[in-house]
Amino acid sequence: MTNMISIEPIGIIRSPFSELENMPIQPKGAKEVTGTLEIFPQFTEGLTDLEGFSHIYLLYNFHQAARTALTVIPFMDNSQRGVFSTRSPLRPNHIGLSIVELLGIEKNLVQVRGIDILDGTPLVDIKPYIPSFDSVQKSRSGWMKGSEQDVSEKRSDQRFID
Repeated sequence: MTNMISIEPIGIIRSPFSELENMPIQPKGAKEVTGTLEIFPQFTEGLTDLEGFSHIYLLYNFHQAARTALTVIPFMDNSQRGVFSTRSPLRPNHIGLSIVELLGIEKNLVQVRGIDILDGTPLVDIKPYIPSFDSVQKSRSGWMKGSEQDVSEKRSDQRFID
């Protein structure tokens, strides 16, 4: 491959979750859980104007994922699924995505709510959630049949822990 890119973290995600097992599997299951994004000093200027947004996307590295798999059994199912049709951490590039509520910014610290991410996770990028860009009214959820409540109540187990 040509044009390989190197992705360096812009900070570290701090959350109350120190163990992979029994964590919420999506932000819906962590609605009231708060956390902090510790942005490295050289990237702090990039936080300018972010406070005007209610929600942000976090892109991060599943740094505890030691293996990859092209098929997995996701938390909300009992059948093998292609990894790209899931949110499994066992992806070829171990990149995670969460939408969280932005509570405030003070210097290089960003306070968020709805965090479903392991403490110490490397933060790769932040992007604003913009409803007029990002909200899709007519969408399908493929194989995923779980309700919002099902997702909220589901907790991680051993299936993706090495």
